[in-house]
Amino acid sequence: MSDTTAPDTASTYIHDPAAGLDALPRDERLAGRTALVTGSSSGIGEAIARVLAASGARVAVSGRDAARLERVVDAITAAGGEAVAIEADLTAEPAQLRAAAARAEEALGGRVDILVNNAGVYPGGPTPDLADDALAALLNTNIRAPHALVAALAPGMIERGHGVIVNTGSWMARVGVPFMAAYPATKAAIEQLTRAWAAEFGPRGIRVNGVAPGATATQGNAASVDALLAMTSATVLGRPVQPIEIAYAVRWLASDEAAAVHGISLDVDGGIAATRLS
Repeated sequence: MSDTTAPDTASTYIHDPAAGLDALPRDERLAGRTALVTGSSSGIGEAIARVLAASGARVAVSGRDAARLERVVDAITAAGGEAVAIEADLTAEPAQLRAAAARAEEALGGRVDILVNNAGVYPGGPTPDLADDALAALLNTNIRAPHALVAALAPGMIERGHGVIVNTGSWMARVGVPFMAAYPATKAAIEQLTRAWAAEFGPRGIRVNGVAPGATATQGNAASVDALLAMTSATVLGRPVQPIEIAYAVRWLASDEAAAVHGISLDVDGGIAATRLS
C-alpha cells in the first residue's frame, strides 16, 4: 500500500493544507541521520520536517516564531519522532546565519547530515511598486541565507564524507509571470546554485538537488483560494499541490534511493511548467 494516499478533491487540498501529516507511516530509511529544515514552522517546511522525522531523521525545525516551532516539534515527538527547535531569522547578517547553523549542529549532536534550504519569502506586485525592504528580504532570505548555510555546513559534510543538500525552488523560475519579477529571479538563482553546488561538492560526497513546487496550498496563501484553483484547474493534476507531496520528493532526494541523482531541480508542480491541456 502506498504511503502517499491523500484526499482526492480540490476543496480538501485548499482547506486542509496539512492533510496527511497526522497519519504518516513510520519507516527507517533516514534512521541515524540529522536534518536542518529552514522555514519549517508551517507550510511546505513543516511537511518536510515531519516527513523526514517519520522516516527516522532527527530534525532541527527552524524559523522565527518560537511558539510555531514548538508546535511542530510537539507534533513530531507525539508521533514518535525526534526534533529540536532552532530560532533563526534568515534576513539576519551572515554571521548570525553561521551562528544559527552552529546551534543546529550542536542541537543535533554535532553534525547536520541533511540541509533543506526551504525558507523563502515572495512579495510581488508591479516592479516600480516593490519596496526596497521587500527586495532586500527577497535577496537575503531566498539567496544569501542558503548560500551562508551551505558555506557553514558543507565543510563538515565533506570531512565526514557524506551529506545531502536540498533547495526549494519554484516552477516560476523558468517562466515569465507578470507582476512577479523578483521572486522567480531568486528561485532561478537557487536552481543555478543547485547545479553549481552539485559540481563543487558532489565529488566530495555531498549530493545537491532541488525541488520546484507548483502552486501549493499552504496556510500562508489561504486567502488566495480562488487564484490557486484558477491557476491549477487546467493542469494535469487539476488541483493545487499539497505540502506533503513536496515533502515526499524531498525525502526521496535525501535518501539512498537517490544516490545517483545530482544537480537536478525536481518539478513537483502538477505539470504546470511542462504541459498544457488546451
